[in-house]
Amino acid sequence: MSLPKAELHLHIEGTLEPELAFALAARNGVSLPYADTEELRKAYLFDDLQSFLNLYYELMAVLRTEQDFEDLANAYLARAAAQGVRHAEIFFDPQAHLARGVDMGTVVEGLWRALGESQAAHGISTRLIMCFLRDQSAESAMETLEAAKPYLHRIIGIGLDSAEVGHPPVKFREVYEAAATLGLRRVAHAGEEGPPAYITEALDVLGVERVDHGLRCMEDPELVARLVRERVPLTLCPLSNVRLRAVDVLADHPLPAMLEAGLLCTVNSDDPAYFGGYVGDNFGAVREALGLGEERLRELARNSFLASFLDDDQELRARYLAEVEAYEFGG
Repeated sequence: MSLPKAELHLHIEGTLEPELAFALAARNGVSLPYADTEELRKAYLFDDLQSFLNLYYELMAVLRTEQDFEDLANAYLARAAAQGVRHAEIFFDPQAHLARGVDMGTVVEGLWRALGESQAAHGISTRLIMCFLRDQSAESAMETLEAAKPYLHRIIGIGLDSAEVGHPPVKFREVYEAAATLGLRRVAHAGEEGPPAYITEALDVLGVERVDHGLRCMEDPELVARLVRERVPLTLCPLSNVRLRAVDVLADHPLPAMLEAGLLCTVNSDDPAYFGGYVGDNFGAVREALGLGEERLRELARNSFLASFLDDDQELRARYLAEVEAYEFGG
């Protein structure tokens, strides 16, 4: 679906397609425990978030050099452009790379070799958001923030991802306070597997401006009312929710009810190589499974730009919003 849109919930490591994984493995002399791309693709079936994360971290072993990260980002940007993405705010997981001996500069500068040229090469403006792994210590997160300081001219904000249950947002209060003093934007995964209380805590303790996922807010009417009142964006990932069993089937997804409640919802792809579709595929899937009409789809696209961190370029945001309004749906 080529409707102009922004993607706000996208893990660059989660765009590693099997073909590229094998190509990078060959280039870097890394042995993968799969015979070929077909066998690897069969492994992309998950029972829950943790089973996905196990494979996700295993495959990161192929990412070693600046060139690898540049190739990874360019592959995503090409696919995103083909699906109508005009702006992308891209997550990366530095701790997962630092633990393998790949330094911060290799990751950031490698990604930036693609992102710095993304407007000219792909017609996509980009921002970079550094995520902390919530199943690691708060001390590790603070050390990672410190390691990122020489690269903050490349990084617009911070996020919080990985296994949610048992790792409440309050654990990262100090690192979020430190990031705020550095002028970084703040988002966090909350309410995917974790309870609605994690969403409230992310807002009140971490000061997040956007909630990644936020699916379970619907269990708390007072929280829904607050999110509507404060216009807090939610970055939903429908195909991811089905693959990770947060929702049994797409037809059961609460997106229509969330829009009806007045929530500022956006649709994104999360880890598209693993979850069966990029953001345009997600738009197409919810259109079909949930019966969303053209104006609801236009609303989701509009929301994506309104929820973006394009405050530093209001002229560009206005141009994108005009593209959304001018878009004509096919038959």
